[in-house]
Amino acid sequence: MVARRVSGVPLEIILGYAEFHGLRIAVAPGVFVPRRRTEFLVDQALAAGPAGAVIIDMCCGSGAVAAALLSGSAPAEVYAIDIDPAAVACARQNVEPLGGAVFEGDLFDPLPAALRGRVDVIVANAPYVPTQDISGMPPEARIHEPRVALDGGADGLDVQRRVIAASPGWLSGGGRLLIETSARQAPETLDAFSRNGFDGRVASSDEVAATVVIGIRN
Repeated sequence: MVARRVSGVPLEIILGYAEFHGLRIAVAPGVFVPRRRTEFLVDQALAAGPAGAVIIDMCCGSGAVAAALLSGSAPAEVYAIDIDPAAVACARQNVEPLGGAVFEGDLFDPLPAALRGRVDVIVANAPYVPTQDISGMPPEARIHEPRVALDGGADGLDVQRRVIAASPGWLSGGGRLLIETSARQAPETLDAFSRNGFDGRVASSDEVAATVVIGIRN
């Protein structure tokens, strides 16, 4: 185990789990390891969603956010989606025992059409690292995590923009979209919210170096 860690394998992959929002989240080789800063996204979502909320966890990875939301509130339904089969297999271990559902596919494509217009909260920790910055990331991420979970395109916002553009068709009136981003990218993320009919604001935490853009469908 020490030799694997010295070689750069993430500690969470060696142990088989990550600590996240008071939970032990199963992780596996080739799956994005949930970051502690993303707990701030969970806290903001819990504050935004009404009791009995219908919630979508977009680009769910291991399903850590969906699991935390199921454990931290009383939502009626939680749906988690990821395009990567390894992530989906991992998310099913973490989410389905808590009563959530996990889908494999590209963003909203695999979701039941009956959800359109009745979702209260969408959360997304979509990849937001600019392509040219990936080579400078620590080897734990650059080598051992899937590129699809990191690469956000030229400016890091390609996937975010797709989520923002598609979300109004799924949200109920007054529904909320929350996207984790970086402090540097937040103004552009916020602009994308505005151009797609959201009243947006930026929430941040210096304690965990987290930034979340929150939009209300108007």
